[in-house]
Amino acid sequence: MSKPKVEARVTVTENGPYSVTGNIPLAKQTIAANADGDSESWTEGQRYPARQKYSLCRCGRSSTKPFCDGTHAKVGFDGTETASREPYLDQAKTLDGPALALTDAESLCAFGRFCDPNGKVWNQVGSTDDPRIRTMFLRQVGNCPAGRLVAWDKSSGRAIEPHLPVSIGLIEDPAEGCAGPIWLRGGIAVVAADGFEYEVRNRVTLCRCGASRNKPFCDGTHASIKFQAP
Repeated sequence: MSKPKVEARVTVTENGPYSVTGNIPLAKQTIAANADGDSESWTEGQRYPARQKYSLCRCGRSSTKPFCDGTHAKVGFDGTETASREPYLDQAKTLDGPALALTDAESLCAFGRFCDPNGKVWNQVGSTDDPRIRTMFLRQVGNCPAGRLVAWDKSSGRAIEPHLPVSIGLIEDPAEGCAGPIWLRGGIAVVAADGFEYEVRNRVTLCRCGASRNKPFCDGTHASIKFQAP
């Protein structure tokens, strides 16, 4: 008899940490910039020992980051979830191009800035029938960690998503001099503190600085407060 598949899951605890189950690999993921300082690619760094279950800091104040040490209770962290519970497509706007379309849910922006180079992806979508621009466009959109941006093949009507292993990344952003959000990759379930199950997506970023106004998701605030996670 085969063993049942263990589901990768992150549960938001009330005013506390993220409870991670399913033996999900955890590693640092650094935004690598090109010579002009533009976000270009991802570089994997430190990998943490595999665990069946662990708790990741959500308040941004733990002395044992990325793991929780109970500081949230001492500082009275307010982790109230304020994010929309609507499916991604109900939140997103669509930009139409000749070969590809682009959907954009701006509230999910994690300030990765992969969208900015080469004249910005919003301006590229209108030229996606050009093979060179199509390749560039798909790379930039696919590198968006939050899944704010999704490219769609108009001929099939399907999303074009990068292949990401089921894993969690701890984003580091040297160009901004700060640490970024928790990057859920490959379709990890996110469960709210009240038991609501958010839409499972290939790319999601969760706040770990404690200051997002779109909890549990990242809204880019870590960059403005220069959040550090040594």
